[in-house]
Amino acid sequence: MARKIILDCDPGHDDAIALLLAWGSPEIDLVGVTTVMGNQTIDKVTRNALSVAAVAGITGVPFARGAHRPLVRDVEVAETIHGDSGLDGPALPEPQLELDPRHAVDFIIDTVMAHEPGEITLVPTGALTNIALAVRKEPRIASRVREVVLMGGGVHVGNWSATSEFNIVIDPESAHIVFGETWPLTMVGLDATHEALATPWVVEQIAAIDTAPARFVGELLEFFGQTYLREQGFEHPPVHDPCAVAYVIDPTVMDTVRVPLDVELSGTLTLGMTVADFRSPAPDDCTTQVARSLDHPKFWNLVTDALTRIGDPSPS
Repeated sequence: MARKIILDCDPGHDDAIALLLAWGSPEIDLVGVTTVMGNQTIDKVTRNALSVAAVAGITGVPFARGAHRPLVRDVEVAETIHGDSGLDGPALPEPQLELDPRHAVDFIIDTVMAHEPGEITLVPTGALTNIALAVRKEPRIASRVREVVLMGGGVHVGNWSATSEFNIVIDPESAHIVFGETWPLTMVGLDATHEALATPWVVEQIAAIDTAPARFVGELLEFFGQTYLREQGFEHPPVHDPCAVAYVIDPTVMDTVRVPLDVELSGTLTLGMTVADFRSPAPDDCTTQVARSLDHPKFWNLVTDALTRIGDPSPS
């Protein structure tokens, strides 16, 4: 049976690919898409999500706009990586879907509470603001969510600072709330996602599909590759966010280890660091785990399979 997920995202080049993967995979039932500020402002990432929906021909899925700022801190965007629009590179089609009238936080609560316990998986690929607000507003969702599979953090590795990953460090208070809840949580962080490189082989596989969505992804990767080379020195860009969706589709795509997790909220040099305690075996009540590595061919085969299944819903 396909896994029902809510994708909470801030498109963003890799969020766009995550959305396409979720829509194209037969193992995923995409019951909603929510947006949160992050890679760009909430207005821009929400428009981007709707534009990606137009590219893929997504219908019948509610899209809801979420938090416009972190819980405590000022908005910080990743324009150097994602550009002024948050999705620079390809031409973005005009959105075809209307937004759900509810705030993303209320949409998440309503959806989880309307399903049986254990049915809905939350897949946040941006700041954790919406998820934190939802579980604070309606604590009962913590026992009803099947699992939280998030893209963020890293064990002993950062990208926005020496120790901290972007999605976590822009709203560490929200991450602290989400990590501290009782739901099962898998952190798909930089340890795994830095292995999801869009190598020339990957680019060739996607180009060979030769549909409008596949060409769109190719244009995303071209721009993303240029900014990652310039800003972080990667020869081939790591495509982070689809890794979280891939884990839901097939957990064997990465190796995980159960370990207590927390988030640093006050360190001058370590704000937003995700701290994994490996000093001893995880206690029996530990509900958190981290991904440590990724199967590169298996991951990209999931992406190309999803793009192939989407086909060519929009004109060339």
